[in-house]
Amino acid sequence: MSFEMSHLGSRAFNHDQSGDSEAEYDRLRNLARQEASKRGDCFHRSKEAYSSGDGAGAKQLSEEGKAHGRKMEEYNRQASEFIFRENNANGRVAADTIDLHGQFVEEAEEILEERIKYAKAHGQNHLHVIVGKGNHSTHHVQKIKPRVEQVCRELGLQYATEDNAGRIYVNLTGGEAVMPPAHHAPHQGGYPGQQGQHHQQHHQQQQQGDQIEQVVNALLPRVLRKLEKACCVVM
Repeated sequence: MSFEMSHLGSRAFNHDQSGDSEAEYDRLRNLARQEASKRGDCFHRSKEAYSSGDGAGAKQLSEEGKAHGRKMEEYNRQASEFIFRENNANGRVAADTIDLHGQFVEEAEEILEERIKYAKAHGQNHLHVIVGKGNHSTHHVQKIKPRVEQVCRELGLQYATEDNAGRIYVNLTGGEAVMPPAHHAPHQGGYPGQQGQHHQQHHQQQQQGDQIEQVVNALLPRVLRKLEKACCVVM
C-alpha cells in the first residue's frame, strides 16, 4: 500500500507544538517521499531493461525498487505513529476523542477502525473524531472526513458533523447520532469534589494511554504483514 499520494495537508498538528516535533514529522515524511521516488525510478528502469532483453538487470532493479518501497512504508509508519502519539497525548484530547490530523487517508482509516474496536471493547458508547476542516489541504478539500464517514457506514454506525466542522460525532451503539448535552465542570451542580476530580482525571489519562498503545500495537503487525507481502511479490 502506498500513502504518499493521499495526504491530509501541510498542517499535521492540532495544537501548539515544538519546532523539534514538527521537524521530526517532516523529516520522516520527506524520507518516505524520497524512497517513493527512488522506487519509481527503479521500476521504470526495470521495465526498460526487460524491454531491451536484459532479464537479469530487470530483476535486480525490481528488487531494488521493492527495497525502496519497504523503506518508504517504514518511514510513513514511523511518521504516522509519531503524529498520532503527539496529537493524542494525555491532556491534548479527551478520553472519548481521537485526533487524525497529520495522517494520510489510508492511515486514518486503519487508526479509526482500531480505535472503534477499542472503544466498543471497553464499553464506550460514542467517539468524537477530529478530522480537520481541510484548510491546509489542496483546494481546501476535506480528505479524511469522507473516509471517516465511509468507515462509519461500513460498520453500520450513525454519525453527524459537530458544530465545529472539523469534528465528527459517532454513535457506537448503532443508534441515532445525537450528541448529548455539554457536560458541566465537575465542581458544579453536586459533582464530586476536588479529590474526586483528580481521581477521575488520573483514570482518564491512564485509559487514554492504554488507547494509544492498543491502537499503535494493533497497527504494527498489520504494517509488517504488508511489508512481508511486498517482499514476496515477483515482478
